[in-house]
Amino acid sequence: MKKAIHILSFFCFVYYSASSQVPLYYQGIDFTLVGDNLKSELASLISTSHHTDFQYTSSSAIDTWDIIKSSDTYLLDSTKVYLVYGYDDFDQAFQNDISRDKSLSCHGSPCDGLWNREHVYPKSLANPSLSTSFPGPGTDVHNLRSCDYVTNTFRGNRKFGPGNGIAGVTNDGHWYPGDEWKGDIARMMMYMYLRYPNQCPATDVGAGISSFSPQGDLPDIFLMWNAEDPVSVFEINRNNIISSYQGNRNPFIDNPFLATAIWSGPVADNPWGPLSMGNEHIKKYKITVTREKMLFINSDNKLDLTLYDVNGRMILKTHSNEILLNAIVTGIYFLKIEDHQIEKLVIF
Repeated sequence: MKKAIHILSFFCFVYYSASSQVPLYYQGIDFTLVGDNLKSELASLISTSHHTDFQYTSSSAIDTWDIIKSSDTYLLDSTKVYLVYGYDDFDQAFQNDISRDKSLSCHGSPCDGLWNREHVYPKSLANPSLSTSFPGPGTDVHNLRSCDYVTNTFRGNRKFGPGNGIAGVTNDGHWYPGDEWKGDIARMMMYMYLRYPNQCPATDVGAGISSFSPQGDLPDIFLMWNAEDPVSVFEINRNNIISSYQGNRNPFIDNPFLATAIWSGPVADNPWGPLSMGNEHIKKYKITVTREKMLFINSDNKLDLTLYDVNGRMILKTHSNEILLNAIVTGIYFLKIEDHQIEKLVIF
């Protein structure tokens, strides 16, 4: 193919059970389920296992400050915490720092050069707002991150939106968390939606369309970030520590592919090995690109094809089995395929 267009849709979901690799925490989950059925089981698990809430700030008992100082420990220096959205400890701008001494936490004002606690799902975007006056959703440490005070203030309650490179405000006025953090953010927002579905809908914190998910309840950008930015050692360690306090875990850190199984979209990493998916969800298509730069999908059924760029922007949509590529610029794209002869199918 002369035109350098890469359509990330040539692989279909064909998976077999590998339950021996699934952690004991998930032993009651039926991984033959997908979509809303799997989402419901995981939501029940992380709710029932969430046995302890903590005060946001306390002078006499363990509070969220204490947990974050442990969960967000900088891997290269245990006297420091990671600063979410940060990227450079060696320039002259402290708000860009990726780490900071644990003792430099903000408990008053001014706080320049100090760190505080970022509600990654902003308090004011929840409905009702997340309160920190008492233990509960607003003090769930899975949603709290150590962050530079100035950066935290600058982010405010902006929704997350597409971008690239370092963290900052996008042209649309949204917040891009940075290439290094976008996967972390996506998995945190998925957790918050799963744990508090009515109070913290994912569509209220993520910008853009929600076309991958069958119910339209998860912004495409989070599914893309989840696939593009794999889970780090830091995330795994953080999940373990928070679980040791609260009791529950973030399933999408344990296995990012769970998001794919629930909401479709780009295929994320699956560290447990293939999960079982019912045969009614499996279908193969042969995709051909002709010399005339026509992408053709061999199917007897009429298909709906939607092409997206890597930022989740829809490039075109057609009720046809063909896409003419002449007007498509060089790049990497995601192709969503819908076959209405079956209940739901998206292949990536």
